[in-house]
Amino acid sequence: MAHLVSTSCSLKISATNKVFPQRSNQGPTAFPSSWALQSSKIPYGGLISRQEKHQRKFIVQATAVPLNQEAPTQAGSSSYQHSNGSSKMQRVMIIGGDGYCGWATALHLSNKGYQVAIVDSLVRRLFDHQLGLDSLTPIASIHNRLRRWKSITGKTIDLYIGDICDFEFLSESFKSFEPDAVVHFGEQRSAPYSMIDRSRAVFTQQNNVIGTLNVLFAIKEFGEECHLVKLGTMGEYGTPNIDIEEGYITITHNGRTDTLPYPKQASSFYHLSKVHDSHNIAFTCKAWGIRATDLNQGVVYGVKTDETEIHEELNNRFDYDGVFGTALNRFCVQAAVGHPLTVYGKGGQTRGYLDIRDTVQCVELAIANPANPGEFRVFNQFTEQFSVNQLAALVTKAGAKVGLDVQSISVPNPRVEAEEHYYNAKHTKLIDLGLNPHLLSDSLLDSLLNFVIKYQDRVDMKQIMPSISWKKIGAKPKTVAA
Repeated sequence: MAHLVSTSCSLKISATNKVFPQRSNQGPTAFPSSWALQSSKIPYGGLISRQEKHQRKFIVQATAVPLNQEAPTQAGSSSYQHSNGSSKMQRVMIIGGDGYCGWATALHLSNKGYQVAIVDSLVRRLFDHQLGLDSLTPIASIHNRLRRWKSITGKTIDLYIGDICDFEFLSESFKSFEPDAVVHFGEQRSAPYSMIDRSRAVFTQQNNVIGTLNVLFAIKEFGEECHLVKLGTMGEYGTPNIDIEEGYITITHNGRTDTLPYPKQASSFYHLSKVHDSHNIAFTCKAWGIRATDLNQGVVYGVKTDETEIHEELNNRFDYDGVFGTALNRFCVQAAVGHPLTVYGKGGQTRGYLDIRDTVQCVELAIANPANPGEFRVFNQFTEQFSVNQLAALVTKAGAKVGLDVQSISVPNPRVEAEEHYYNAKHTKLIDLGLNPHLLSDSLLDSLLNFVIKYQDRVDMKQIMPSISWKKIGAKPKTVAA
């Protein structure tokens, strides 16, 4: 393989001896011509499809370190105490570190002094290409992101490009980085995406469940003390007519009492994949002594963190479309461009919400306060509850303050869900660990609306209305109109 030398950064692609498939330089897997390339025998699962077995497998390890310069040792206060009494800087592997929650978390932990590695297949960027979507904010390539972070802070974030459903790739990444904690964001995270057609439903379940199983086996084989911090979802619980506890519920039945996992009522193939994950993690904690924390996260909003604000190349993605966009982010974009807020059905659907800045706080708290060996902890990760109608009213009020005439419309609900229901979920465990939440204030909404207005010329109006129906999903692959 040819060697291309750059004065700016280094990248190693280690590959098997099969022929590398040609890729367009416009695609999400294209690499800059300035990267240094080296060959070895480390395998990797395909970026585009695990079914393309004839294509070359490879692993990418990248840092933003100049080729002629060693990376400086990172300073920080985040140390890890081993069972033998030794102490070292905590090494945190973030699976899915190029995504919405993962990117913000990677920068936050790096800034706090953790040694961070990102593992990502970059498939989220591919979804945008396939579906004709784009982030409201322009987002740089993962390589440019890491180079910029290095140039500003002097801190290096390692990069492993590959598919965790390929256990050989994941094994090599574990053995290379030797993580003390693994933060697992690396799943297909959209309920609507999982309901597009049969192939997307199957992909979601295969990708999420098998990927998590591989992570569990990697911890067992290569890092028994490693703490798994897994992103779950409040959607696992559904909307029961009783209070939602944090993972477990104590019940008395026919005179006998037990504490059991809280009942699951998932509402999409995506949410079902998260339920399967939770069961697999709980089992391996019991059987193998793995330590794990499941963060059942509510709906995230916002885009800015202290780290992503430093430079435009560190921008986080901001999804507003009907596939990946979350309710409050979508409403803010609709208000900014003069589109009526799209309230699904009666609008009484109530969920837990949190600011992206609280997501990174919660992950850090979970890492700093790890579960015990064999313990499967569940934290409900949100800070406030709102109905869709309440969110619409808040955005309408905030819009008026910045001169926007915001209207709302009720649109047919594409989902199968209760539109009016009881909802009271407990969320005290992270508060007890020290979470200092950013609540949805008027000033925060003003800031979010002004941020969206800055990028309103990038809004694709065709992506605002929902187009995926829970009841109309079929086996035939669904195409996307140009």
